[in-house]
Amino acid sequence: MNSRSVEILVGVFMALFLAAMAFLVLKASNLTSLSGNQGYELSAYFENIGGLRARAPVTAGGVRVGQVSRIEYDAETFQAKVTLSIDEQYSSFPEDTTASIYTAGLLGEQYIGLEPGAEDVVLMPNDEITLTQSALVLERLIGQVLLNR
Repeated sequence: MNSRSVEILVGVFMALFLAAMAFLVLKASNLTSLSGNQGYELSAYFENIGGLRARAPVTAGGVRVGQVSRIEYDAETFQAKVTLSIDEQYSSFPEDTTASIYTAGLLGEQYIGLEPGAEDVVLMPNDEITLTQSALVLERLIGQVLLNR
């Protein structure tokens, strides 16, 4: 192999390496799910969101159906208001759907899991999910165990 073909081969390899690294960075930061189709928004109020962040996944039955688009503190209810951006193709969640904050693994990232109910009436854009379960805070759980000893 002459030096020119070796240089071209190294250049192609470096381009593939940089593309793979860019893909991993986007995947790790949840930026690959950004698209022009935002779907519709739902809101949910939680007493404690733990380490939930914007762009965290929203799943139903283990399938990603959207992401957290915004987290705000509501001074009137003294709760965290979480706005969910649900993909347009998943527009038939029943009105009695439950939203819970879960942790992926023991110390993994937090996400919202939706559990559909049995109502015939479905949630419309900008509706509120009223049945919520806050994040399980490990420090609070350990504190309760120590106090009950």
